[in-house]
Amino acid sequence: MRKVYFFLAFVIINSIFAQEKATYSRKDSLMGGFSKERTCYDVKHYTLNITLNPDQKFISGSNTINFDVLKATRRIQVDLFANMQVDSIIWNQQKLKYSREFNAVFVDFPNELTPETSQSIQFYYSGNPLIAKRAPWDGGFVFTKDKQDRPWIGVAVQGTGASLWMPIKDGQSDEPDTGIDIKVAVPNGLMNVSNGRFKGSFPQPNGYTRWDWDVINPINSYDITLNIGHYIHWSDKLDDLDLDYYVLDYNQSKAEKQFAEVKPMLTCFQSKFGPYPFKEDGYKLVETSYLGMEHQSAVAYGNKYFKGYLGSDLSGTGVGLLFDFIIIHESGHEWFGNSITSRDIADMWIHEGFTQYSEMVYIECQFGYEKALLYGKGLQKNVSNDRPIIGDYGVNAEGSGDMYPKGALLLNTLRHALHDDALWWKWLAAYTSKFKHQIITTPMVVDFFNQETQKEWTSVFDQYLKYTRVPELQLRKNGKKLEVRWIADVPQLNLPVFVTINDKEVLLNPTNEWTTTDYKIKSLDEVTVDLKKFFITVSYQ
Repeated sequence: MRKVYFFLAFVIINSIFAQEKATYSRKDSLMGGFSKERTCYDVKHYTLNITLNPDQKFISGSNTINFDVLKATRRIQVDLFANMQVDSIIWNQQKLKYSREFNAVFVDFPNELTPETSQSIQFYYSGNPLIAKRAPWDGGFVFTKDKQDRPWIGVAVQGTGASLWMPIKDGQSDEPDTGIDIKVAVPNGLMNVSNGRFKGSFPQPNGYTRWDWDVINPINSYDITLNIGHYIHWSDKLDDLDLDYYVLDYNQSKAEKQFAEVKPMLTCFQSKFGPYPFKEDGYKLVETSYLGMEHQSAVAYGNKYFKGYLGSDLSGTGVGLLFDFIIIHESGHEWFGNSITSRDIADMWIHEGFTQYSEMVYIECQFGYEKALLYGKGLQKNVSNDRPIIGDYGVNAEGSGDMYPKGALLLNTLRHALHDDALWWKWLAAYTSKFKHQIITTPMVVDFFNQETQKEWTSVFDQYLKYTRVPELQLRKNGKKLEVRWIADVPQLNLPVFVTINDKEVLLNPTNEWTTTDYKIKSLDEVTVDLKKFFITVSYQ
């Protein structure tokens, strides 16, 4: 998720920039691009070993980067924000030369690295990381205090980049194949909770304790996290899946009650999306001072133990108050965003559209199909149609915030246009299985849907993702016959739609030109379209 579903914030931002043509700089290209200095190597594993001083808000330590060489090169790009100090970069016990440009660090080797060889560098660094003004909307660290005036620290970096606090190959196009070891030393009395499995705590000679965690699955750079505070821990199981919970020590009782929603949620999601994709690393909820984030296997929870979204209903229907939005949405990201990851953030609808749709799936599991449709209908009011959902590629640019509701409504529309629930759920499970732990693109999603359904849906995806207009279904009476057409941007929109004529459901296959159907009507009042099932507009001519 782009830092949970922050529709209201997106509306303000997008309304300002919707009519302006985006311009990009060298800095944008370095962060979002696919230069030879990035594509020449493939990260295999990270070992992060840092000390965090809460009083000084200061990080020092190293990240060991193990990688395979894909193309012969003497230079690679590693990312670290310009305000952070590069202390040294070591390779084969040699100190390497480097140069910096904006937030990119170009590391030079004394000789050319040979393809199909494995290499390792130790990148030592230090500094005061960027502090978020309002996490998780803007990326950075959160240094705050709990109700007992004790340090409570977290980090959320989606969009801004993990390189604001650690040297890393930043972006979504390359995840470490075998995960990351995370070692974080904090003052005695504090605990650090990170992704993956807890490997132990180790006293240090300087009044600090190091907390070690191990992730063995591939992980997005923005998902890597730390959470420092006075946490209390308890564990549970769902069949053979380990469930772990970390909350501030004085919140355990209400957390135990609120987190009871986890098991039915995971049961639902596994029935529809397939097995939890990070079983080896376990599932965790970790209380944070900020609203939430989908940090892989360590989901950040800051919904303050309310139902809905901090006690409000984003759909405006009442259905959104039946569940804890942050638990459901952020956990849905374990399948969509964490397991299946878009190569470029321009395709972030692959994360957010599917995850917003997972809210509807959960509602259907728990409260029924009609409630799910009602919730989806309520989300329609959150679509601003300000700019395309797909952003500009190669420049670290997301598309419209409509990627959340409009992306979900696209999927709901496809389900009902397909008109075959067995095939729909089969496809969705096949999708999460086919692309498990993979980095993909929009064309890959579209091609797979076309292949599995044996029908061409490309025009539908294009209309909803690449244009702002919602398809308009026009209906008119010509003599005794019903005529229909689509008003859309794509030349031939191939979107079947089911309508009701005199209480009988019938299939229409409109084109961009007026088409005479076989259905006789006395009045257009006899024709109704269920706009809970299809995100379209309807006009009677």
